[in-house]
Amino acid sequence: MQTILGANGQIGEELAREMKRNYTSDIRIVSRKAAKVNDTDTVFSADLSDREKAIEAVKGSEVAYFTLGLPMDTELWEKQFLLILKNVIDACIINKTKLVFFDNTYMYPQNSQILTEQTPFAPVGRKGKVREKMTSMLLKEMEAGSIDAVICRAPEFYGPGKTQSITNSLIFNAIKEDKKLKVPLRDHTIRSLIWTPDASRATALIGNTPDAFGQTWHLPVDHHKLTYQEFIALASEVYGQEFRYSVIPKFAFKIGALFNKNAKELQELLPRYEYDNIFDDSKFRKRFPEFQVTTYRQGIEQIKKEQKK
Repeated sequence: MQTILGANGQIGEELAREMKRNYTSDIRIVSRKAAKVNDTDTVFSADLSDREKAIEAVKGSEVAYFTLGLPMDTELWEKQFLLILKNVIDACIINKTKLVFFDNTYMYPQNSQILTEQTPFAPVGRKGKVREKMTSMLLKEMEAGSIDAVICRAPEFYGPGKTQSITNSLIFNAIKEDKKLKVPLRDHTIRSLIWTPDASRATALIGNTPDAFGQTWHLPVDHHKLTYQEFIALASEVYGQEFRYSVIPKFAFKIGALFNKNAKELQELLPRYEYDNIFDDSKFRKRFPEFQVTTYRQGIEQIKKEQKK
């Protein structure tokens, strides 16, 4: 059996579908209010901040996938995330379960250096520090040999369905609502965006590849890295209409943060939009050359079809 912890978010749901398509029908779905993704899934509702619940959630699993997310609330992250991951690590050790940890890039430096699996952590802001502590906690256990685990790291999302990201919010949601598109800080810096179904497919592949464990993997992105200016031009081509956009300056975010909690929570993520963001996935591509990465054009075409429905 393979278990998905935090299975009802955009990564967890597609992960469950991919597991069913290509790996196993014996899947357990775990979240606070667990619901089946596939008709053959079993469900287990649990608050993973409760250690005993975490142990029970993982029991009997060959592999557990940590795809759990929390709302963009710094205080909640500081209070809950480390505790939840510690409980999950303990649960996997006790149950002799392999752990696949779905990670993000918040702990990386927010500058123009090329990001590889060896890039030293240099978090900016409190949420970045939480993610650094989480990853470091797991790496310590992996190095000690107490757990068989693997880290799958993804940059910013874009995608279909319930995908939540700055790019989806400011570009694709605006297209759907027939509003002017917006870009944070700069439109001429290169962005590395991952198609959320690709992130889930790659995570499932790694989780079912025994020799991939004990390592960190950057998940694959389209090699044709675009600026937001180029990305919106491509969207205009796909949709067959010219999309106008405005660039939101830094001071506008600062003013917004005084009145809007969500804008305040975004402050520490903004520096990455001032620089080229180049996410190196060459390790994954070399190990899994058969993996077909969704191009930006293909992704935008799929979003367009979904919006028309």
